[in-house]
Amino acid sequence: MTPVRQDQPAATSGKARKSAKSTTKLGHGGAAAGRVAKKREEGRAARGKGQGATSGSKVAQVRLQADEVADLEMVVRHLNLGSTSEALREGLRLLVREAAEERAAEEIRAYYHGEQASRPDGVVPATEAELRAADDTQW
Repeated sequence: MTPVRQDQPAATSGKARKSAKSTTKLGHGGAAAGRVAKKREEGRAARGKGQGATSGSKVAQVRLQADEVADLEMVVRHLNLGSTSEALREGLRLLVREAAEERAAEEIRAYYHGEQASRPDGVVPATEAELRAADDTQW
């Protein structure tokens, strides 16, 4: 049977108790070990504040091919991004923007029922050569 009174204070978390026990068992006690354990706990507490129901943050695993990883690392270096996560988030923002533009184009097509949209006075339609040149433009 588990005794009602515990040796450790009730407010100590399971991880902290385990950390404290392993430190004393290994003989790494003292002020330095206490500071390390305290920093570790502070780091966990700080990370915990940014996660949970209110932050909206979620971990997503992605499997990448070797060439994709190389491209991603090159982009991170070239654009001076802080991390690969930042590069992936930027890529997602671009995809979301592109999807919104596609939705808008579909809504415009639906509004005009497949007919050519009217142009303002004085605007002439683009020629095939101009359309091809626009399609070939790299950005």
